[in-house]
Formats: sequence, structure tokens, C-alpha cells
Amino acid sequence: MIDSQRLESIVSEAGRIAYDLWPGAGNDLNAWEKRPGDPVCEADLAVDAFLKRELGALLPAAGWLSEETADDPARLGHDLIWLVDPVDGTRDFIRGRSGWAVSVALISGGRPLIGALCAPARGENWTAVAGQGAWRNGERLRASTRDALTGARVPAHALPKVDTDLVAVDQPNSIALRIAMVAADEADLVATVRWGFEWDIAAAGMIAREAGAAVSDAYGRKLDYNKRDPRAFGVLVSAPAIHGAAVERLAQRLTRD
Repeated sequence: MIDSQRLESIVSEAGRIAYDLWPGAGNDLNAWEKRPGDPVCEADLAVDAFLKRELGALLPAAGWLSEETADDPARLGHDLIWLVDPVDGTRDFIRGRSGWAVSVALISGGRPLIGALCAPARGENWTAVAGQGAWRNGERLRASTRDALTGARVPAHALPKVDTDLVAVDQPNSIALRIAMVAADEADLVATVRWGFEWDIAAAGMIAREAGAAVSDAYGRKLDYNKRDPRAFGVLVSAPAIHGAAVERLAQRLTRD
């Protein structure tokens, strides 16, 4: 097995590199758009290069898939891959807000083996290992145990009219941090109904699952990783008792669409 302390050190250092470029700490930042509506900044690239080098040295046998690196199909021949989002929540990062995190997952046979998030602007380090639980800053996490969909806490700036029975709570731009909120019992439900990439959800989904949450795609199906097309349609993370009801609600919405 890999050196877990070294891994935690690498992810923490990646967070420090990002923080030292974060406008919220008073730093100037170069940012641009890869495509219209798809921002990127120098921190994304700096963290990506650092993690690729250090994680590659930590586990040379592992492949690599990251938001900021051109996809190499050779990864499909690896049982182990690193799945990385150097700065998840780039919009918050660029605006100087704290809702961003470095996201790192180790995938084995299409399943998350280790997940780590570093959110230095919030002073948070999240980790999980398959079968060993999930932790934030050394404290074990227990996911939401809510048993009714009505009244469920959802990270959102505003809720649509069809969801007025739910309760909006603080929404960081990072989808990984939103998922982690369910792991920490700070939210009961996170759902998206659009195509998203594996690097957005792998580490946080692992953390939520190890904390006791239910984790699936928008249809309630299990999530696979290191696919040829590294996307999934939506993600649904919730307290286990409301997962079925959430799947049904999303299904009605998807049918209408």
C-alpha cells in the first residue's frame, strides 16, 4: 500500500500552492477561459503539474486522469489511476471566495480506493480510505441520517419552485465540497442532472460513502471510474433513507426534460 502520510503531505502542499495564488489571500492571479463559460487560472496548472510529478513518484504504476491534463488513453490499461481536479470550484477561487478545494482520488479497478480533499481557505483536510471511514481534520465523519425528503438540507443559492419543500443551505462552488457536506452532516442531499466528469466527484464521493452516505448517478446507478468516456450523468449523494425518494423525484424531472 502507498505511504498515506506522504500522500496527505502531497495533497496539503498542493493546497498551499493554490492558496499562495488565491486572490482571497491578497494575491494577484492570471485567469482566462478555456472555452466560453469554462474558467481556468494559473493555480489550476501549477497544482496539476505538482500533483502529476509527486503522485507519479509516489505510485509509478498508476495512470493519470486530470481536468487540466490532456487525456492519455494509456490510462485505460492501468488498474490503478490517480483522478485529480487541481482546483475544484475555480469560479469561487478566482472571485476570492473560499468554496474551492484540491481533489485527489486513487482508483483501483474502477472503484475509489482513497479520497482526499484539501480546502485551505476553509482550514479543512478531508480523507477517506475504502473500508476505513472518512475524516475531516482528524475527526471521524458521520453522514446525514435524515429519513424524510421533505425538509432535507440542500446546498443551493436558491431552490426551484418544485423543490420548495427542501431547505437551502450554504453552497460552495466546488461540487466536491457540496458532496462532502453530506458526509459531515451539514447537508442531507446533493444532486446534479447534467453530464459531469469523474474528477469532480471521485474523491468527495468516496468520502461521503465512507461516512455512510448513499452515492450514485442521477438515475440511482453505481458510479464507475476510469471509463473511456470519463463522464457520468449527474451525481446523487444523500442520507441513505432518502436516496430512493430523491431518485424518484429526479426521474420525474428527467422524464419531463
